[in-house]
Order: sequence, then structure tokens, then C-alpha cells
Amino acid sequence: VLENQDLQDSIKPQKVEFHSLNFITTLHWQPGWAREARDALYFVQYKVYGQSTWQNKDDCWGIPSRVCDLTHETSDIQEPYYGRVRATLAGVYSNWSLSHRFTPWRETMIGPPMVTVIHSNKSITVKLQAPSSPYKRKRGSKIPMTNYYDLLYQVFIINNLLDEQHRVLAYEGKDKVIKIQDLRPGVSYCIVAKTYVPMLDRSSAYSSRQCTVL
Repeated sequence: VLENQDLQDSIKPQKVEFHSLNFITTLHWQPGWAREARDALYFVQYKVYGQSTWQNKDDCWGIPSRVCDLTHETSDIQEPYYGRVRATLAGVYSNWSLSHRFTPWRETMIGPPMVTVIHSNKSITVKLQAPSSPYKRKRGSKIPMTNYYDLLYQVFIINNLLDEQHRVLAYEGKDKVIKIQDLRPGVSYCIVAKTYVPMLDRSSAYSSRQCTVL
């Protein structure tokens, strides 16, 4: 019995946590500390905070993987959720390992906008598109993140003659099309952008760089 108890403890999943980007939400965990724990299989359950019964996640029941997609299960974005995981190996089951409480609206990371750059001889026009959520309208198109948050766009310009880190904030606001004027012909400029959520004081990562020579 002692050996079983040791195995139970040593295969128990570690660091169970939610990761979420634009409401695409996955539960991640690490294997237990025993070396053989890498061969364990895992079982995932979830529930809304305050509910008494846990729901099985059928796609993540007896899986070798250490990640489980719970996007669909966490689609009520204002609700707080929990996830939990247990492991099995050689007929022995570990206890459950619990995640922290996770509220999608508060905790999902928001991605950067899509950036398109059109240049003329002295100006750059920047077109911005908000990231999409995984949720769809009745007609099938994906709902943009601007439906869920008051998003601002931050647009930075990098003059390639200067230091790479020298990003100048050229615009902050809600416009999807902006014009940056009075630039120098023959100079290479790059544009990067972020989304910013004032209410949560949170910025996305930078978009990929779009460069152009006027």
C-alpha cells in the first residue's frame, strides 16, 4: 500500500494553469516528479465557480498530452472557472490537482492587431484589424475582440536609420485607418502596433513589423 501511496503522490500533476489568448483557452500542467510520471495518462474536469459538480472533459479523458482545450467550456466569459487534472499509471490514480480560479474576460491576453501598410511619397497609411475571438456570429463570421472590450490601438513607427529600439508612438485611439504624414522620402520606416485595454490597463504584444521605403 505504501508503494501505491508513493506512486500516487509522485505522479500527481503539477502547475495546473489556464492559458488564454483572445478567449482561446487551454489548461496546461506539468507531469509529477517521478521519472516514470512522463508515461502517465491524464483526466481533466472543469466547473464554474460555485457549482458543486465537476464536468468531465471527454476529449481530455485518459490522454498522454499535457494540454487540454477548454475554449468551448469557458465561453461564458464573465464566469470564473476551475480546472483540475489527475494522472494514472500502472493502475494507480493520483489525487486531483486544482488550477487557480480563471475568469476569461479578466485574464485572457489580447493579441496585437493585423497591420497593413500603404505608402505614398511622404506619408504612410496604416490599416488596423482587431484580433478575432473563437466565437462566431449566426452567419458564421468570427466575432472581433472589439465586441468584448473597449480597445485602443497604439501604432509605433521605427525609423530604420535610427536605433532599432527607437519606437515612436505615432498614434493612439480607435481609428482603424490612420495616416502618418511628413515623412522623409527614401527612408525605410517600419510600423508595429499593439492593442490596449484601458479598463484592464493591459497591452498586447507587438504586431509583426511591416516595413516600407517611401
